Amino acid sequence: MRFAGLAAVCLACGAAGGAVLLEARPGAGGQLAPLLARAAAAELDTPYVAPPGNPLSHHVSGFAKTLCSAVFVTGLEPEFAAENVGFFSGPYAYRRQVTRRVVDRERQRVHLTLPGGGVRTAMRNGDHGCVTLPVGHDDVFFAPVDIEDSLPDPAATPWPLGDLLPGGPLPARIDAGKVRAAVDAAFEPAEALTAALVITHKGRIIGERYGPGISMHTPLESWSMGKSVTATLMGVLIQQGVYDLFQPAPIPEWQAPDDPRRRIRIADLLRMSSGLRFRGVADPDFDPALGYPDHLYVYTGAANAFEWAATRPPQWPPNTIGRYRNSDPVLTNYLIRLGVEGRGDEYLSFPQRELFDRIGIRGMVLETDPYGNYLLQGYELAPARDWARLGNLYLQDGLWDGERILPPGFVDFVSTVAPAWEADGRPIYGGFFWINGDRRFPVPRDAFYMSGAGGQQTLIIPSHDLVVVRQGHYRGQAAGARALHDALALLMEAVPPGGSR
Repeated sequence: MRFAGLAAVCLACGAAGGAVLLEARPGAGGQLAPLLARAAAAELDTPYVAPPGNPLSHHVSGFAKTLCSAVFVTGLEPEFAAENVGFFSGPYAYRRQVTRRVVDRERQRVHLTLPGGGVRTAMRNGDHGCVTLPVGHDDVFFAPVDIEDSLPDPAATPWPLGDLLPGGPLPARIDAGKVRAAVDAAFEPAEALTAALVITHKGRIIGERYGPGISMHTPLESWSMGKSVTATLMGVLIQQGVYDLFQPAPIPEWQAPDDPRRRIRIADLLRMSSGLRFRGVADPDFDPALGYPDHLYVYTGAANAFEWAATRPPQWPPNTIGRYRNSDPVLTNYLIRLGVEGRGDEYLSFPQRELFDRIGIRGMVLETDPYGNYLLQGYELAPARDWARLGNLYLQDGLWDGERILPPGFVDFVSTVAPAWEADGRPIYGGFFWINGDRRFPVPRDAFYMSGAGGQQTLIIPSHDLVVVRQGHYRGQAAGARALHDALALLMEAVPPGGSR
């Protein structure tokens, strides 16, 4: 990995004692001082209130949820999951402070005891995956909904709506041998812990492989790739006429006449440019010594995440400073809930009903806070093929089998550098999608991608008509990044540019 300026933040230690790094990438040229100076000049005089609660309890809350999801959604063994999966909201260094770990398979619960005797519990909540319970509570505060798809039998349905793949050779212009070499490279070395790789060309799967114990149906940790799901759900509502991309975001808590947050547009949220005072772990001046960050609290606080994010004050005017902060996807998901329920529809089944069923996604598990709010800033698990389906929706400019799912121009919006990020010389972020503007990956600059902690990537490469999905177990992220780099370099040799957009 390359790092510029303030290179990275170490939030977790790997099982072997190495650092697990979260990339900050403040500027392609490493110009950290001008970036911070520009932010300081624009900063508003508003207070900061840190998240409540004990940081160790929050970290263990994240571990409990991660372990619950790994065991009861993905199907991993607890010992493997504890050592290899999901360090982001439950860092390994804090896992070692757990004095007792109980995995209750009958009730599908995980109980973790802290030093001093406190217990954090996560439970499987039906089709909504796992959730950490607030201390002192034995259940969530909402009734789960059965999430049923309306798709035909996948075993008898051709890809992409089903599992059946067409036979026959690849087009002559594609070097099949190099495609196979690219697939193998993504799994080398074993320390990369690559769990799944799917490559599609013009929508057809041309390369696919899974790690031990993983299949095309296994929901895997996906983390912040969920932000791109959030963008897509908002795009669906815009296409359906519920919202306009550039309207002020109608967050109820912002509607006082003198509230400066009334100026924040939906587009500003998607561009990670709301300007809210919300400490993010990828902030270029992030200091772990200042306390537990808001960015993690909306995962681990077992609180109403929508309410917490909506009540944060502004730090900068909107569309001025770009920062990778979970306030913005959390609030976009709040708007999604408001929009769906405001027209009289059921919220929790909305993603499956209005998006997933239309493009063949069956295995995506979306997780909530205890109040039934989807935490799609990163709490979702999905098989690699489902991420490939979503990537192909974007490769096809928001169209699927002739039906427009995303509004015209939406794909261009999410794949264009956000103005506030451009102003800082960071051509790397669009609208809940990353952009290959600094050539992080050895693919053309037109590529844009979904990205999640621990090495989860879905790349859309329009100039080559490609979608590439790589998922891996979190501990392998450093080796996995190198493996993916090598695989992509080979893939660029195997598939010449064609251009679908």
